[in-house]
Amino acid sequence: MTFKKLIGKIHLWLGLASGLVVLILGITGCILAFEVEIRNATEKFRFVKAEDKPFLPPSALKTIAEKHLASKLALGVEYPGKNKAASVMYYDETHYEIVFINPYNGEVLKHKNMTKDFFRIVLDGHFYLWLPHEIGQPIAASATLIFLVMMITGLILWWPRNKAARKQRFSVKWSAKWKRKNYDLHNVLGFYMTWVAIFLAITGLVFGFQWFAKSVYWVTSGGETKQEDKHPVSDTTKPATVANMADYLWQKHLHEVQPNESMGIYFAHTSTDPFEVVVNHKPGTYYKSDFYHYDQYSGKHLPAQGSYDGKFKDAKLADKIVRMNYDMHVGAVLGIAGKLLAFFASLIAASLPVTGLLIWLGRRRKQATVFSK
Repeated sequence: MTFKKLIGKIHLWLGLASGLVVLILGITGCILAFEVEIRNATEKFRFVKAEDKPFLPPSALKTIAEKHLASKLALGVEYPGKNKAASVMYYDETHYEIVFINPYNGEVLKHKNMTKDFFRIVLDGHFYLWLPHEIGQPIAASATLIFLVMMITGLILWWPRNKAARKQRFSVKWSAKWKRKNYDLHNVLGFYMTWVAIFLAITGLVFGFQWFAKSVYWVTSGGETKQEDKHPVSDTTKPATVANMADYLWQKHLHEVQPNESMGIYFAHTSTDPFEVVVNHKPGTYYKSDFYHYDQYSGKHLPAQGSYDGKFKDAKLADKIVRMNYDMHVGAVLGIAGKLLAFFASLIAASLPVTGLLIWLGRRRKQATVFSK
């Protein structure tokens, strides 16, 4: 057996093993690439008329929201911008709900159960295949790893043997019969998709496997070990010195937030929890955020362990890459152009198991016909 035939066998059997999962990941990936844009177009309760007056403080929005939350407990308040509704949320392992409030007058615009939200369902399929997390996550991650290997083997199979074959590998012969068109769609589109999809697969594997995430961190940091992300601990031996810590910290960071930027205040719910403030300088993405943690009693700034601490601009390269991982995964780090690349790469990736299966079935039928003669 030649080397290329061996690669072909590996490509075939890996494709048959992972095809259905890759199809699901590709379709859900297409949808998630434009989640922000679709939400903005369909969820009008996320917007308010900008007014020339200050927002209500976090304590006021928290009190309003807790009258509507089933848990009667708010974990945090987010201010997405001057013309957007504030959101107050609660979540645990089984519940996730958000109350959207006009930050100028306190009007409740929407109380949404996020466990039934379309994009949460799509996200659950993308990361867990709608299975229990401890089952679906390793299956999705393993299929992503297989897909990465398949892209490498696919490039080997695609590589033309001679100059004459080179032209046909870069374009689909639309005038040919269906079988040839299907073959070209698999090979040609697969080739173009690979250069983007490799990044989608790598960022997906960072979510999927701890060993992979630690390896990427080790490489990008020049040999440092990735620290576990941990919040700091408040000092319970000190008396409270600030009457309302949430409002105090909100006021403290207001000067950092531009009109089209967002800020979130996350409350302390145990005696040792810190308060957390997150200032997002590029709403619609996650990576360009600054993270601050404070002692709930004294308001003293506390350093956190891991990648999510301090200003994005001051973070080390490896920590910046950790923060950017989801936005790279959906293409948002490059704006609309990046999202379009991620969308089409995901769409083509979803088509490859289908066109590949049709190629395999066609060859099996051809072999069966030869042997029957």
